[in-house]
This record gives sequence, C-alpha cells and structure tokens, in this order.
Amino acid sequence: MQTQRRALAIAGGVAVSAIGGALFAWLRTPLPWMLGAIFATAVAQVAGAKIEPMPGARPLAFIVIGTSLGLYFSAPVIAEVGRQWPWFLALGLAALGFGSTSAWVLARLSGVDRTTAYFGSMPGGAAEMALMGERYGALPDRVALSHSVRLVTVVTLYPVCITLAGFHATEDYRAVTIPFDGPQLAVLFAITGSVGVIARLLHIPTAFMMGALATSIALTATGHTFSSVPTYFTNIAQVFLGCALGARFERDFIAAAPRFLLAVVPAVLVTLVLAVLVGFALSWGSGAYLGGGILAAAPGGIAEMSITAKVLRINVAFVTAAHVIRYAIVVLLTIPVYRLFLRPRERRE
Repeated sequence: MQTQRRALAIAGGVAVSAIGGALFAWLRTPLPWMLGAIFATAVAQVAGAKIEPMPGARPLAFIVIGTSLGLYFSAPVIAEVGRQWPWFLALGLAALGFGSTSAWVLARLSGVDRTTAYFGSMPGGAAEMALMGERYGALPDRVALSHSVRLVTVVTLYPVCITLAGFHATEDYRAVTIPFDGPQLAVLFAITGSVGVIARLLHIPTAFMMGALATSIALTATGHTFSSVPTYFTNIAQVFLGCALGARFERDFIAAAPRFLLAVVPAVLVTLVLAVLVGFALSWGSGAYLGGGILAAAPGGIAEMSITAKVLRINVAFVTAAHVIRYAIVVLLTIPVYRLFLRPRERRE
C-alpha cells in the first residue's frame, strides 16, 4: 500500500509539473517549463496534495543541462571568457558580501540565531549550505527553507524582469552548430553522465551538473562533436528541476515557521537589490552586455541561472562561467568567513 501511494505521489508530481509547464508555455511566459512546474507543484503541495519528484530525475536533468550548456564553449569562447576571470573572482567575493548582509537582515527580522541566518543566506547550493550549517549548530530545515524561497524568487523574477526591461538576445556566444544525431547524442550523454557519476562518488558539490558541464566543455573545445541537444530535452529537464523546487513547499513545513518565512522575503529582496547593483558593476567593468552582467550576478543556482540565460539567449557561456566560479568561491569560503567573523562573535555573546 505504501509503495502504491508513493508511486501515485510521483506520478502526480510529474503530471502536475508538466501541466504547469505546458500552461506557462501556452501563456508565453519567460522560462515557462521551469516556472510553470514550480508554481503548479508548490500550489498543489500547499493545497495539501502529497506529491513527490521522480527519483533520479534531478540528476538526469543536471546531466542534460550541463551537457547542453557545454556546447557553447568553443575554443574562441573559452579564450574570451578566460579573459574575464578577475571579474568572476570579484563576483564570487561580492556574493559573500551580499549574502552576509542578507543574513544580518534575516537574523534581525526572524529572531533566528546568526549561524542559521548566515548559512541560510549564502548564495551557494542549498544542500551544501544546510550540511555545512548543521555542523556549526544551524537549523537545517530553516536553512533549506531560506534557500528554497531564494531560488524560487530569483528564478521567477529574473526572467520576467529581464524580459519586461527589454533586454534582447545576444549573439556573442552561440552553441556549436551540430546537427541532431540520436545515437551520437546517446553516446554524448553516456560520457557526460558517467563523469557526473564519478564526480558524485568523489563527493564533488553539484556533481552531476559540474561533471557533465566540464566534460561537455572539454569535448566541445577540443573539436569533438557528437550531436546537438534538442530543445525538448532541456524543456523536460526544466520540468524536473521545477518539480523538485516546488515540492519543497509543503504545507506543514511552511506552517511550522511563519515568522521565519515572512522574514526570508525581505532578506532575499535585499540580496536581489545588491546582486543587481553588482551586475551593473560587472557589466561596466568587464564590458559584458548589461543583461548578461545582471544574470551573471543573480543569486540563483548554476543550473537555474544558466538555463535562464540559454532560454533568453543572453551571454550563455559568460553567465555559466560566472556562476560556476561564484559557486566554487562561495562553497570554499563560506566556512572560513564564518570562523573568522561570525563564530567568535557568537561565542562572546
């Protein structure tokens, strides 16, 4: 009986998220398949429906997205992006800054301890931040909730606002023109997926995404072409990612921390404002298109923001490279910054 209920919950999750994506695509919203899946799944969960993401769907989505994004990194593109590395480094350090500012706002408004607020506000991976924070006494459920709200807010607002602001597609970086070849695409996914699995076994953060992306970049840059990735593959990947994000918003989970949830919203808005200002500075300093600079500085996940750039056709390689480096800096420096500045203060109090 329990197995049957879980199967129905998974089937319901797939159906609801796919319907939501199709509806948003029909409405012609930006990033429709991901946004539609997020909202449909979240509404169903809050309404009391017990649905679950399909097991293994998120890693598969990461492999598809990482592989498709890697096709933008031809040798000339890598050379161009490589010249921007000082700006990407500065972007990672800026992310630590606006994450810390957001944490201060969250702690003041929610009454939660500073450690939980800190790890809940750093723009790194939700799972990584929850695990790091738990080691230092942070409340992992609050950390996860904060990151869920941030990701959904960023993924929702950025495509819509960028579209309404009139930013247009850029031709700076194009995917390598490769015809579709089914058997060759299967070989490509087998290669990138295998590296993703190895990365997971090595406990590399966001392993499936990073492994597939690095492999696809290496193959593309060295001239090894297999096949293009059809749009419907990335649309399906968006639905799976949207379902996984929306499914986090369970009614009981949200009801258990109303004050914290209400405090997360202004804290996230502070992050967004600071990130947009950083995006302007990044564009001005690096010479990148303003829409690309704003997307590169967005405090979202690598997969979510890179697929946003891909769908909107705005500086895909620049945005992807910026988020990979920003993510690495945040993951590597979150604990040292905590130990240096926040932990001694917690002890004094």
